[in-house]
Amino acid sequence: MPAKTLTDLGAIVVDDSVIATIAGVSAMESYGIVGMASKNAADGFFELLKWENLTKGIKVYTKDDKLNIDLHVILEYGVKISVVAENIIERVKFNVEKLTGFNVDQINVHVQGIRVGK
Repeated sequence: MPAKTLTDLGAIVVDDSVIATIAGVSAMESYGIVGMASKNAADGFFELLKWENLTKGIKVYTKDDKLNIDLHVILEYGVKISVVAENIIERVKFNVEKLTGFNVDQINVHVQGIRVGK
């Protein structure tokens, strides 16, 4: 359900895919992240998504003018997972709130894999 704000002149509606794109680009700016992950439902395998498909690894839920965002990520080997996840959360929250004006209630980072080497 898209995020919606009512004004004196009408309504402003921001689609979930726009919020997911902002969240994906923001997450990719963080150190230690390799990319977003997409689950292949048939096999249970996760694949690394290219820049064009970042939003497939992100779910946005809107409830009572608050956003909940789930990010499925793949991290680089050797980074401290908790620190990278916290950095992703802070960056995504800041950019989404700054660019959309909506409050972010919760951001969940699901680490789906670690990439070892290239």
